[in-house]
Amino acid sequence: MATTTAKAFDDFNEAIKPSTATKEKVAARRDVVVDVLKKAFPSNSNIQFQSARIIGSLGRKTATNPVHDLDLMTVLYVEPDLWRKYQRDSSDFLYRVRRAVNGESKVKKVGARGQAVSIFYQDGLTVDVAAMVKYDTGGYGIPDGSGNWLTTNPIRHEEYLNEQNDKLIGDLKKIVRFAKQWNKAHSSRLASFHLEMLVARTFASMGTNYRTALRLFFDYNHYNLSVQDPAGYSGDLSSYLTWNAKSDVNDSFKAARDRADLALAAEDRGDHREAIRHWGIILGKSFPSYG
Repeated sequence: MATTTAKAFDDFNEAIKPSTATKEKVAARRDVVVDVLKKAFPSNSNIQFQSARIIGSLGRKTATNPVHDLDLMTVLYVEPDLWRKYQRDSSDFLYRVRRAVNGESKVKKVGARGQAVSIFYQDGLTVDVAAMVKYDTGGYGIPDGSGNWLTTNPIRHEEYLNEQNDKLIGDLKKIVRFAKQWNKAHSSRLASFHLEMLVARTFASMGTNYRTALRLFFDYNHYNLSVQDPAGYSGDLSSYLTWNAKSDVNDSFKAARDRADLALAAEDRGDHREAIRHWGIILGKSFPSYG
């Protein structure tokens, strides 16, 4: 609990960001899986392990609790003769990765879901191995889940967010975490990466008042859901939303902006109890109570 709105936001940020223990667990799990991958794809194989790194929200340091999935970008070299086969059917490639990982992993709970090979652990922290091939023309190829290939570049995504963060005096990634909590509290209508890129393009400057920054995020993106993939491959990141879904998201943005105005007005007149109450409606039940 907190007696000022600023303190409530500070406490909320500490509560929703992954703890040191979680980060250590993620790093240890990454190391275990990298060892599995190196054994599964040795240098004398026709598929060879090249590199691995944590991507997704954990890699970009925008993850919020609870942490259930670790996305591990795994770059594999495929010898030319074999690549000609897999180039026509990425599903074969994905299942080859699954079989190899299953043979080396002690977990024995390995599955292929969508675009990744998932290694399931009893403690609930799943590792999604995003197996990719690096293209000479730029970017990385990843199975699309239906036998074809998508071109992507998670490294560029991380670089872009860091560049945007460095331009600002404040902490852009803190706003991302707050925005994710708002999204989660209101039907999770926006995909995580799309939401992050909306936040990243919102601010020319920020400062340290995260309440006004969050209000600006709601206002700026109301009826402004289109944002391009910074890597240049996926086009408009809002394309997954139907017309009705966009309408619902815009309604949510407007409701959040209007309530943020009430919260800011309450804080300005010194009524932190009322300000915290409004922010709790915006950000969900885990937002601190007044007191």
